Amino acid sequence: MMKRKEFMLGAVAGLAFAAAATAGGVIDWPAAHADPVAGASGRLVPSAGAAGLNFAPPQGAPLSFADIFQQVAPAVVQIDVKTRVATPRQGFIQIPGLGAVPVPNGQGEGGDGEGEDGEGRTALGAGSGFFVSADGFIVTNNHVVADAVEISVKLADGREMSARVVGRDESTDLAVIKVDGSDFPFVSFEETAQPRVGDWVIAVGNPFGLGGTATAGIVSAQGRNQLDSQTPYTDYIQIDAAINRGNSGGPTFDIYGRVIGVNSAILSPSGGSVGIGFAIPASVAKPITDRLMRGETIERGYLGVQIGPIDRAWVEQLGLQSRDGAYIVSVTPGGPAERGGLKEGDVVLTLNGQKVTDSNDLTRRVGQARPGENLRLDIQRDGRRQTVTIRSGTRPPAAELNADGTAVPGAEPNAGAAAAGTAVGGLTVAPISPALRERFEIPASVNGVVITQQGRGDNRIYQPGFVIMRAGQRAVTSVADFQAAVAAAQAAGTGVFLLVWTPQGNVPVLLELPKSE
Repeated sequence: MMKRKEFMLGAVAGLAFAAAATAGGVIDWPAAHADPVAGASGRLVPSAGAAGLNFAPPQGAPLSFADIFQQVAPAVVQIDVKTRVATPRQGFIQIPGLGAVPVPNGQGEGGDGEGEDGEGRTALGAGSGFFVSADGFIVTNNHVVADAVEISVKLADGREMSARVVGRDESTDLAVIKVDGSDFPFVSFEETAQPRVGDWVIAVGNPFGLGGTATAGIVSAQGRNQLDSQTPYTDYIQIDAAINRGNSGGPTFDIYGRVIGVNSAILSPSGGSVGIGFAIPASVAKPITDRLMRGETIERGYLGVQIGPIDRAWVEQLGLQSRDGAYIVSVTPGGPAERGGLKEGDVVLTLNGQKVTDSNDLTRRVGQARPGENLRLDIQRDGRRQTVTIRSGTRPPAAELNADGTAVPGAEPNAGAAAAGTAVGGLTVAPISPALRERFEIPASVNGVVITQQGRGDNRIYQPGFVIMRAGQRAVTSVADFQAAVAAAQAAGTGVFLLVWTPQGNVPVLLELPKSE
């Protein structure tokens, strides 16, 4: 999954244009006079001729996108927002579309110069949207309007109108806003056909505040579902039509002027378009925005687990036949999964009798469940297959889920002087005594053997105070358990699969073992 910092989203906070000439200056163009060109004089009338057929559009390609653009452009709008951003006395503020921006002496650009630490200042952002009904409903991205305190919409005919948020869905990055009035030009989602890789697309929006901008390209790929952990329910359409900051929330059209996607993000090392853009497909956007327009709150089922895909190297270690399934990395205390008996280290194989192909598949199918619905999961635990039934909860907001943190190894617990232990598989481990639990601040719910000295291999994982909870298919309850698992792996000539507790969360990893002498 790509890192969040590489995934440049949406709106633009401001744009300064460089002038072609300084105040009072002029641009001196080269002289218009030129010597006669041999063999040519008078008015030139170009003709492609037979040789030009090599560059003629292929059959099925439009000669121009102008007619399509003229028909759909009136429905596309520019969205300007004012947001409140937390402002420290020294340091940075987060501005939509620009990320962290330095704030000298606590004075943020666009701010009113008032407010104490953390109280917030005004920042400006911008994005795009499009009418989907004559009575003023507009579809855009959630990240364009999520923190807005004021929303202004500029129409293609130049009118500016105030708008209000009707509904938002963080998990698909979709939102609906509304302006008062009637008889607005609007466009419709394509519901009957799926665009193919290679089909033409047209993106219309407000890049860098330049409203009414059209770009064209093709569908580059389908089903991009590993882009962003905050939108796990979307298989994005990848397009090469240029999308830049400020295009977020604008429509992607097919050559018939039907909306096939909602522009949402780009992948770029610089923040500008490099021909890799992503749109939320109409098949996802239409049902979600319809519900938001009706005033519904989008609720999804919830298990309360952190899950991950099954790496190819883990299949044999976990006693599986294939990579199908989802590995339970951790279980949220007090959540539906814990109440239903699911444990870390379980592998979910089926949900309600249907095979689980991977962790994304499980996430989406649980999300489709109604809160309160019973979910029957076939799991593999300690090498044996069994069934658990869990009553689905309601998925919390993304901000609440993100507050719990994710497994990002690297932070050291309070280490101090090295503790004694037993050398096993290149690591030094010991039982978790009350003194070690207190010293390394290991929660009472975490059991296994604790790493007591800096380990070999990936030192982000094998640090003093981290706990090996599982080895292979078994829970580790003693040093002897870990020794047995390592010995079995060495006899088989493989590494040993571990589930390691860290202060940032549980981490599944394959421990490469030193070769026997």
